[in-house]
Amino acid sequence: MSNQSFERVINSKPEAHQPSGNISLDPENAEHGLAQLVMTVVELLRQLVEQQAIRRVEGGTLTEEQEEQLGVALMNLEEKMEELKDVFGLTEEDLNIDLGPLGNLL
Repeated sequence: MSNQSFERVINSKPEAHQPSGNISLDPENAEHGLAQLVMTVVELLRQLVEQQAIRRVEGGTLTEEQEEQLGVALMNLEEKMEELKDVFGLTEEDLNIDLGPLGNLL
């Protein structure tokens, strides 16, 4: 890099950050975004609980009655999640946050 180029870079003013999209100050959108975030976290936890339940069932550590209760509880939770997604107008894809290099959350 020549001295002139170097001086030009040093003396240049930093460009103002330009947001990539419009910022909406509409409270309706803020509620929707918060609902989406909360529902994403709840769905993640639901899937983790479901995986743990499957491990316990496969491991034989539960009685038949406990397995039945667990199955009913998980089905009820999944139904409630579907209801809440409908209430907030969310889809399964809306709950799958892109974590960049880590991949999708769900």
